[in-house]
Amino acid sequence: MEADTESTATSIDENTENFCENPTRDTIAEGLMGLIKPTVDQLDERVRATRISQLELKQCIESLSEELKKISKSQQQSVDLDVYLKKLINAKQRVSVLSNILQNAQERLNKVHMSIDKETVKRKVLLNNSVEDLEETK
Repeated sequence: MEADTESTATSIDENTENFCENPTRDTIAEGLMGLIKPTVDQLDERVRATRISQLELKQCIESLSEELKKISKSQQQSVDLDVYLKKLINAKQRVSVLSNILQNAQERLNKVHMSIDKETVKRKVLLNNSVEDLEETK
């Protein structure tokens, strides 16, 4: 390959116009996108389901905590529920932390999903443009 025709592009954005010239790279990229996208979609759905489950658990813990407080107040004899309340509060805090972690993970997955969609659209446009150019030259 001559030095003048050798590609020195280092990123996808810089090398976008060369995609139509390399069908192998396009095929590999589309294959990788086809493999990654279902996995990201599935992971996104599972994170969403886990977050819902975590929120339901948090609500149940809060409800149980309130019920235990009511029981504790209504008891004539003093039952020491403070230990259990502390455990519930700790569990609630852990659920909140996990919920935040899952929310951050879901936001990152959404960004990856949007990047995949954007790249797919970009490739379709490039492919359509190259097909139109080929048809015009015939």
